[in-house]
Amino acid sequence: MLRLTWVQPEDLIGHELRQAAQDGRDATETERRWIAAGGHLAPERAGASPAPASSGLRSLAQELLDGLARLPSPLAAAEPTVFQARAVREDEPAGRRPEPDPRAETDRLHAAWLGRAIGCVLGKPVEKLPLDGIRAIARSTGNWPLNTWFSAENLDPRIAAAYPWNRRSRATSLAENIDGMPEDDDLNYPLLGLMLLQRHGHGFTTADVAKLWLDELPAGRTFTAERIAYRNLLDGLEPPHTATHRNPFREWIGAQIRADVFGWACPGDPASAAELAYRDAVLSHTANGVYGEMFVAAAIAHAAGPVPTTIHETLATALAHIPPDSRYARAIRFGVDTARAEPTGTPAGFERVVDALHARYAHTHHWVHVLPNAALLAAALSHADGDFTGSICRAVSGGWDTDSNGATAGSIAGLLAGGPEALGERWTVPLRNRLATTVGGFDGIGFDELARLTLEVRAHPGGPRMTGPTALGPATTPPVVHVRKAR
Repeated sequence: MLRLTWVQPEDLIGHELRQAAQDGRDATETERRWIAAGGHLAPERAGASPAPASSGLRSLAQELLDGLARLPSPLAAAEPTVFQARAVREDEPAGRRPEPDPRAETDRLHAAWLGRAIGCVLGKPVEKLPLDGIRAIARSTGNWPLNTWFSAENLDPRIAAAYPWNRRSRATSLAENIDGMPEDDDLNYPLLGLMLLQRHGHGFTTADVAKLWLDELPAGRTFTAERIAYRNLLDGLEPPHTATHRNPFREWIGAQIRADVFGWACPGDPASAAELAYRDAVLSHTANGVYGEMFVAAAIAHAAGPVPTTIHETLATALAHIPPDSRYARAIRFGVDTARAEPTGTPAGFERVVDALHARYAHTHHWVHVLPNAALLAAALSHADGDFTGSICRAVSGGWDTDSNGATAGSIAGLLAGGPEALGERWTVPLRNRLATTVGGFDGIGFDELARLTLEVRAHPGGPRMTGPTALGPATTPPVVHVRKAR
């Protein structure tokens, strides 16, 4: 029996009911009808329920999904998806900005790519585990507060049985068996972003993103909102309807993990980075899901700029590029404020930060929803004061979407660190300067080469210009999504 995850209507309805409760739509009658008909609420951690629904129940789920989509949200005004990007530019420093040193910039980008991979691998073995399980495993192996890779060595068998490793990641992501960067969507999407800029430059459209996915991204490598958008494309829907049609995952974390290349390509210009991220995000996400990609892209662009900065300035700058009254902005501020309440530089105190975040979000949001993960990301970076090891370990030790949060924290902190040597050999050596992927032309590529290619698309924003992997695609249709600058 094939139970394809993240697309079965009988499973989507439970997630849409939860989403309705979060954004203020009254779905009481819809939920009553669904439960009375024999339907179930959403699976808590898996992507599909174990058994298929009857044809009648599946048809009812589709009908109710469409009805829920028509319910107005009282939060729509504060959280628009057709978002006018803020025309906020960083202040020019006194005098002429120095010309960037290509070697130094390549080192920074190399550290950012490596940091993303390291943080991802660190979080992969404990993805989907509850917070208590992550803490129990780390304590049992003498790795708490978390400070290095997870390992099965010396792990209490009772804890191992109670909290099994992520099945797909155990063989590639524990300290004793890491041998290069295994394939992961947290690295596939930055590769696609790089390919997008190689082919189309900064003038790409959302339609270009859609075509690139269909050309280069295997459907089985998509999850949650991206899988729904992919299915909608195959059904003949066009952006931005691909993000809204029967897609209860449209405010989950998927777009946020696609942001990095847009920030790396716009150093010192977070407004432009946020605009590129917006055009990418609206293929699959709305509102807070879109803001997640815009925020991270703006943060990375600020950190990548020519003016030395701190993680605190980076987070504050990125906040200026998303709606200030949105739940996403509130989540970032809550994460930062909660972290500031505990002394920085003390990893043990971060447990109290995480407990406060889980008290706020754990009972109302799925572990892949963007809001709790955004709060945790901001808290981890803030509390670690931007330190690389501190940032990735705090992000992963806080639970929820461990590999995605570790990856984004590693990307930002790696960029701030300035070069691969600053990350530490215990983190960099096991990755062997090798990335596995099914994204065409990139399998086995080194992170140093990815840094060079990223610097190239930065230097030639008009595209196309490539000297590395992938081939140029054909011209695409005119823009389908327009972002207007606020006056």
